[in-house]
Amino acid sequence: MKTIGIIGGMGPLATVDLYSRIVMRTKAQKDQDHIHVIIDSNTDIPDRTKSILGGGVDPAVELIKSAKRLEQAGADFLIMPCNTAHFFIDKIKESVSIPFINMIEETVKYTLNKYGKDVVVGLMATDGTIKSKIYENYYKDMGIKTVIPEKTQDKIMKFIYDIIKSGKYEEGTDLFFECVNELKCMGADAFLLGCTELSSAQYLYKIEGPYINPMEVITESSIIYAGAELN
Repeated sequence: MKTIGIIGGMGPLATVDLYSRIVMRTKAQKDQDHIHVIIDSNTDIPDRTKSILGGGVDPAVELIKSAKRLEQAGADFLIMPCNTAHFFIDKIKESVSIPFINMIEETVKYTLNKYGKDVVVGLMATDGTIKSKIYENYYKDMGIKTVIPEKTQDKIMKFIYDIIKSGKYEEGTDLFFECVNELKCMGADAFLLGCTELSSAQYLYKIEGPYINPMEVITESSIIYAGAELN
């Protein structure tokens, strides 16, 4: 099987959750049936949203360092549990000679296969991901309509940064569902968890419903690409 390289640390919880999902979703009866995974949880990577919005350090430098470390350590391909960081994916891909599975692209393909072109997807993501229109553009190319929060974007950002990234899980999901309810009123049929902290929140709070979880999508894609079977 191929060795997976994970560019992590954005944030550490999302990295842990991705590795956990890979282990849980791999069909295995013993240790040796599992996939070799190399993780670089690089917490020196600057905030991606701040950089995209024009007020922060370019994270591409540290992202490239991680990619090169993983390649040198023996990774056969790369994945990255951070939606916003995919804004810089071309720079990372240019720095290494191994494949990089694009979580955004895989998620949009998954959406099309599961819901068809008539679905309206409500985007829940960081300001950086929203401003970059990375998901909007991919969905548009697939002919899928998207809507973004107009009144609750600040609330989903607060949920991501002040609750999940800050580890204040006891504060609950009120902010999350305020955003969901607005998107429902805007016509959304399904909801993209377009930040890996939101993916982690789904696992943490056991949130059920028509949620599109890129972490789960990249988990399945990486297991199959590595040559293992899904559990």
